[in-house]
Amino acid sequence: MMAGISLRPGKAGWIAAIGVALGIVVILLGMARPPICPCGTIRLWQGVVESAENSQQISDWYSFSHVIHGFLLYGAAHLLWRKMGLKAISPQWALALAVLVEGSWEILENSPIIIDRYRAVTISFGYSGDSVLNSFCDMAFMAFGFVFASRAPALVTAVVAVLFELFTLAMIRDNLTLNVLMLAWPVEAVRQWQAAG
Repeated sequence: MMAGISLRPGKAGWIAAIGVALGIVVILLGMARPPICPCGTIRLWQGVVESAENSQQISDWYSFSHVIHGFLLYGAAHLLWRKMGLKAISPQWALALAVLVEGSWEILENSPIIIDRYRAVTISFGYSGDSVLNSFCDMAFMAFGFVFASRAPALVTAVVAVLFELFTLAMIRDNLTLNVLMLAWPVEAVRQWQAAG
């Protein structure tokens, strides 16, 4: 057990995390993902879920989910390094590994199989994938969540996650929990409820 170990990234950890994120950006561009919204504009916030600009701008309602991804990935790193005593990899690389996991999801999420799955079983009927800008910002929101969780008490992090989930549920009838549920095991009653909003 490595109880006193810090998972907060130092300078090298931040450089590695940024390097991993830029590598993911190169892969997404190689997949012919649009660099920015095909509409040609860059906005700080896109608040309309059923819009061609959703998942295309810097932030949207799903940015809250990516912050929660950071909480969860910090929790996983905490288990690996502090509880299980992982020694093969220095804890300074924990954030870079979290960015790699998040970036791998961004690559998968923008593959035809997941895009088609979103269209078929969720309320994201017109989903066409993310812009590279949105994917990069999703990784940044995850990193923010990771760093927040590394500094805040576990109870505070858990409360913030629950509040984010309830807030997005109230605002758009969707959140990380429902998104995972509907992607993995679609429930028609939930889809109809979400579409009625």
